Amino acid sequence: AKGLAVTLRTMTKRAHTAQYPDAQPELPPRSRGVIGLFEENCTVCMLCARECPDWCIYIDSHKETVPPAAPGGRERSRNVLDRFAIDFALCMYCGICIEVCPFDALFWSPEFEYAETDIHELTHERDKLREWMWTVPAPPALDPSAEDPKELAAARKTADKLAAEQAARADEQAAGAEPTAPQEGEA
Repeated sequence: AKGLAVTLRTMTKRAHTAQYPDAQPELPPRSRGVIGLFEENCTVCMLCARECPDWCIYIDSHKETVPPAAPGGRERSRNVLDRFAIDFALCMYCGICIEVCPFDALFWSPEFEYAETDIHELTHERDKLREWMWTVPAPPALDPSAEDPKELAAARKTADKLAAEQAARADEQAAGAEPTAPQEGEA
């Protein structure tokens, strides 16, 4: 009887159907659509391709020799990205590639309209991935009630201590007393 009551109540309500192509859906802020590539940050370290459980990331690169920065220095070599492609027919949208990227070159984009008529066309190259990068939303604002990072708290404590010492010296000079000599370890 309870199940039938729920069914009867639902039958009397009007259905709300979103007319998709005409009206775009409102996506949650952290939607997983496609992966965008910020190519300038990519160092071709291959971590994303190695950690991908589906092996759907294809990276090709070559080494280039960079001349020395100063005379008498040695030449350096660096990797140059030739191809970065993701096969979205294989991708399971786990996000491991984004998490392991040490240089923030991969991001989630809420773009979801990338369907193709042929499954072979779901392998998107770096040009398309770069286009999706510009649809990535800005990161959410930091929580104002969260604790500061340890590094920032230590730096602020040191800056406050130095400011207090300088204020004490300024007060001594203003009072006409001789300033105290800096103690050992002070700058």
